[in-house]
Amino acid sequence: MQKRNKNIKIILDLLDENYPLTKCYLNYQTDWQLLIATILSAQCTDDRVNMVTKDLFRKYKTLKDFASASQNELEQDIKSTGFYKNKARNIILAANKLLNDYDSKMPSDINELIKFPGVGRKTANVIRSHIFNIPSIVVDTHVKRISKKLGFTENNDPEKIEYDLMKIIPQNHWISINLQLIAHGRKICKARKPDCTNCFLNKYCRGAI
Repeated sequence: MQKRNKNIKIILDLLDENYPLTKCYLNYQTDWQLLIATILSAQCTDDRVNMVTKDLFRKYKTLKDFASASQNELEQDIKSTGFYKNKARNIILAANKLLNDYDSKMPSDINELIKFPGVGRKTANVIRSHIFNIPSIVVDTHVKRISKKLGFTENNDPEKIEYDLMKIIPQNHWISINLQLIAHGRKICKARKPDCTNCFLNKYCRGAI
């Protein structure tokens, strides 16, 4: 246990050293725009979502615009993000819920956030982290894959991984480690071809080649 705790501290220090500046990878200006962007990000890359929302947020300028949108038209606007029928429906329903049930004010409580259509714990924790600066663990594909390689978890279920990380990662690193592991997964530890030779975490990785 003592050795693992020491390794975790070293890993966190290395992540801080190599990825000192981290920010949300989704582009947004308002809390409701982040809500919509995260709904779109399911099974889709952040880069693709940002390409779509660049025009989407120009067309639908307000939360009311999304709430009153034609589902068929919205489907075409977001088609390239995949699962566009479900996403369009969820976006319209979520916009109406935020308007009508919360007076357009985004709730910060995770149990309230997951009541929104299309919002699971991952999406809720993205909003909590970046809108409210509440320490939260976001488990996306990069975080899941690299956490297992580093021995942070043995689980495959995202919610179980979230709780595993909450137990061993200091709370003041919860937001940063989300973004750092995503950055590491994009730059070095790529799913299809990890660059283990140039990985600064190689020594602590069970999957190193």
